[in-house]
Amino acid sequence: MSGPANSAIITENLTREFKGRVAVDSLNLTISSGTVFGLLGPNGAGKSTTIKMLTTMLSPTRGSAFVAGHSILSDPVGVRKSMGYVSQMLSADGALTGFENLMLFARIYGIPKSERRMRIEEVLRFMGLLESSSQMVSSYSGGMIRRLEIAQSMMHHPPILFLDEPTVGLDPLARHLVWDKLQELKTLFGTTILLTTHDMDEADQLCDDIALMHSAKIAVIGSPQELKLQAGADSMDGVFIHFVGEISDSTTNYHDIKETRRAARLMD
Repeated sequence: MSGPANSAIITENLTREFKGRVAVDSLNLTISSGTVFGLLGPNGAGKSTTIKMLTTMLSPTRGSAFVAGHSILSDPVGVRKSMGYVSQMLSADGALTGFENLMLFARIYGIPKSERRMRIEEVLRFMGLLESSSQMVSSYSGGMIRRLEIAQSMMHHPPILFLDEPTVGLDPLARHLVWDKLQELKTLFGTTILLTTHDMDEADQLCDDIALMHSAKIAVIGSPQELKLQAGADSMDGVFIHFVGEISDSTTNYHDIKETRRAARLMD
């Protein structure tokens, strides 16, 4: 089964447990091709665990999912060939230039040698990094690094892009530059983007549809405008408060805080 032809991602009762604790509970989603879909929710809600299952980094306890028509259970290689992934953590090597980082990823993705330079120049130009491609990445700003990491994930022209907190730690200008590039990816190439974020403005600006997760389940799903109407709110902050309510201290832990702050520090 691969689901409707216009669906980029489908989950069917997707569930993950850790030592008896349910991290993602019977998740059912259908994400249309060529859209930006946001997973929102407090720390511990299950967003990153969902991404890890969909990118085949983590096996589900129960249920299944299809990414670009490929089963995460029976065809993980097909899934990985059809997707790009940008994590919260730093993936660019500061000891290499921007061009060298992309050459490394071109080899990892198995891009033919005759096509590598063309592909690299293509993504550098698209992400606005062509002029700085010979500079060491250690000299890049946080926004430049994030755009380079997105460029890395695009090397093999994947139809689906997964982004885990794509603008964490970035200043407002850099954040908007990343938003613009993601919108261009969707508009120009029809790329389907699934992202997690804690930035309510980001969700409002970028996402066609949003699933708000709470306690491992989906609390509500819809477009930003639909959710604001349902919540009687004029912002996504209001939507979050309405559907999630007061967040107890138990939704965050030392590991979550450490990883988020480390990512922000590396991108500074």
